Amino acid sequence: AKPKVAGATSPASTSKQSGSGLKWQWPLKGKVVQGFRRGDRTRQGIRISGRAGQQVNAAGSGTVVYSGSGLKGYGNLIIVKHDNNYLSAYGFNRRLLASEGQRVKRGQGVAEVGKTANGDYLLHFEIRKNGIAEDPLQYLPGTH
Repeated sequence: AKPKVAGATSPASTSKQSGSGLKWQWPLKGKVVQGFRRGDRTRQGIRISGRAGQQVNAAGSGTVVYSGSGLKGYGNLIIVKHDNNYLSAYGFNRRLLASEGQRVKRGQGVAEVGKTANGDYLLHFEIRKNGIAEDPLQYLPGTH
């Protein structure tokens, strides 16, 4: 079962997903409550609603290159490096389940959903290509 996308349009194709050479999956079952906006520093990813403690899964296989709370504005954060071009980031977690240097498989639990400063339980999710934020909806399979 895939989460519903609220107010988002379906990507014209999955060309970015297949073009990335990676197989992506949704990191969390939930509704997309905030979309991506290129050039807006506060919207460099999507936000997916969740429940307290709900498991956040790796969107693709890779190596955890960051696991901590030192990056301002992300809370407890996990960053997974998938290859030389792609990273995915998972923010606002209450608990981190993966540590730096750990190899994770697509679908493996890496964190638990936490609470934002305004009290919402959600996941902030980003995909970056060569350090540049990309719209995750263009990589994730289908609308849901």
